[in-house]
Amino acid sequence: MDSMPDVTLPRPLGETLGVTIHPSAIVDPAAVLGHGVSIGPFCTVGPHVVLEDRVRLVSHVVVEGHTRLAQDVVVSPFSTIGLPPQDLKYKGEPTTLDVGARTQIREHCSIHRGTPGGGGATVVGADCMLMAVVHVAHDCQIGDHVVIANNALMGGHVTIGDYAVIGGGAAIHQFVRIGRAAMIGGISGAAADVIPFGTVMGNRGLLSGLNIVGLRRRGFDKDAIATLRLAYGQLFSHDGVFAQRLEEVRAKYSREPLVTEVLTFIDGASHRGLIAYE
Repeated sequence: MDSMPDVTLPRPLGETLGVTIHPSAIVDPAAVLGHGVSIGPFCTVGPHVVLEDRVRLVSHVVVEGHTRLAQDVVVSPFSTIGLPPQDLKYKGEPTTLDVGARTQIREHCSIHRGTPGGGGATVVGADCMLMAVVHVAHDCQIGDHVVIANNALMGGHVTIGDYAVIGGGAAIHQFVRIGRAAMIGGISGAAADVIPFGTVMGNRGLLSGLNIVGLRRRGFDKDAIATLRLAYGQLFSHDGVFAQRLEEVRAKYSREPLVTEVLTFIDGASHRGLIAYE
């Protein structure tokens, strides 16, 4: 295999920066490349792409569209980043994809840019890990520090909060909201919204409890976790009417930040409603 020589490519504003590109790679001269960018064998980079400092495309990576990869993003072989959305209404409009700093995108991932009808932007946050064969559809909004395991699928317009964990082979229906630090179990289907800190398991996933392990790993106070568990137990019991329990929890725990976050999530606009609970 040939070595990767240092080359200098023009930037649209007339600046020049040294980058490292394998001879077999195809990089449009209009692409914006930061310091220390490394583009490996058989990669393709389109004219509207921005690769910020120290981005690394390992090999056989395609980056197209109005796509920005922030500093220190690493993309592994056979991933396709910023290709057109799988939406019959899409007619080639200049929509975007933005990937945050230090995110790792492993082998065979596909991340599509947005659609005009969905806000025009797909976003993956900073410090995320997308394991092999993950699919992120158009207009998804993924927060920071999210871990998505192998073969997980996100339909269009999915929103995932910071520190959430999506298990291997999970499937998330379009327009579903996943709250902060929630966990979706492996081979689970999330067809409706999942509260912050919730855990969902099952072929057609049900809310089965709180993500206590995740809360502890994030350093939340023991008393705050205990209070959240009490509020959860009251809110998602099967006694009485949910709306009445919701108001009782709201009145009792109005000064508890974690409980308030869950209540605010429940009050938020939703296309899918709350996921069913056990």
